[in-house]
This record gives sequence, C-alpha cells and structure tokens, in this order.
Amino acid sequence: MPGMAGRETREKILERTPAGGIEGLERLALSPSRDVRGCFVELYRSSWLSGIFGECSQLNCSVSLPGVLRGLHYHLEQWDAWFPVAGRIRAAMADLRTGSPTRMKTCVMDLSASEPCGILIPPGVAHGYLAIDHAVVVYLVNRFYDGTDEYGVAWDDPLLGIDWGTVSPVLSERDMNNPGLPAGYGRGGPGA
Repeated sequence: MPGMAGRETREKILERTPAGGIEGLERLALSPSRDVRGCFVELYRSSWLSGIFGECSQLNCSVSLPGVLRGLHYHLEQWDAWFPVAGRIRAAMADLRTGSPTRMKTCVMDLSASEPCGILIPPGVAHGYLAIDHAVVVYLVNRFYDGTDEYGVAWDDPLLGIDWGTVSPVLSERDMNNPGLPAGYGRGGPGA
C-alpha cells in the first residue's frame, strides 16, 4: 500500500501491572514510538480494558498549575484511567471499599509525561493528584458524569496519612470542604 513502507505493527503497547498494593489498582505502562521529532503514544485502545470500559463513555482533560491538588474523590460505580500527557503529578490513592482485603491501604506514586504511563483506578478507591509542575491529565471514565456518584474525602485526612510533599496546596472550594473520615473508620470503630 502506498505510504506504508517501513511501518511496524504495534501489538504490545500496553503493559498492565498491579500498583501500590491496592487490589484492582493497576499501572498502565505505554510504549511510545520515538524518533527525531519526538514521540507518539497510543493512550487507549478499546481491547485493552474492554471488560471495564467497553465503549469509552467519556474522555476528560484537566490542566493544573504547579501546586494544585485535585482530590480526594471517589465513586461507587465509576472506573477512572488517568494519563498525564504534560508535566508531572503525584497521584495518591486510598482503598475505602468495605470488604476489600486492602481496605485503608494508601499509596503515592509520581507519574510523568516523559515516561508515558497511566493508572487504572477501581470504584471505591479514593484518588487525587498534586501537580508537581504545570500538568495536563487526560482521563477516561466508564460512565457519563453522574453527580450522584461523586464523593470526597479530605486530602489531608489523618486516618489516611498521605504524604503529598506539601502542606499548603491550591484547592478548589469543593476539595477544601471534603469531609474527613469518621474516627475509627475502616478499623472496626464507628462508621467502619
């Protein structure tokens, strides 16, 4: 076919590996094609996550200035897949699922557009990120936006003990007002 000489078939361009010790949380390693111009990265192919996303429901993009913290948010029904496409972020996750073997486990990981990858976040896992520098994050969700499936937890909740590397992030009004977890949450106490 004209113009197709030298092009390779890219079969293995996504590697899924468990991440952060939280059940269902996965790191999505992408394989960029690099040349003198830069690189090309395929962020999503329906066959990669077909059991979760099927037909992609919604694709979003957020742009954050350095020091902006978005989160912690969680959903009871929605899966998220995040892909930083510019800059660096510090992503934090906390398993809030009742009955999960990793309940109350937290993890923090730095993700960078210079090393193309993503993170797959299951329902019930609270998630947020701090923009280390100017950051653009593309995220895929398996459901259209539904305000009744939007929940939040304080980014600095002492029961979670997440080390963001900052004590004074830039927060939205919503995230400033996210509640803390009740005392004893997840450890057999009230609200467990």
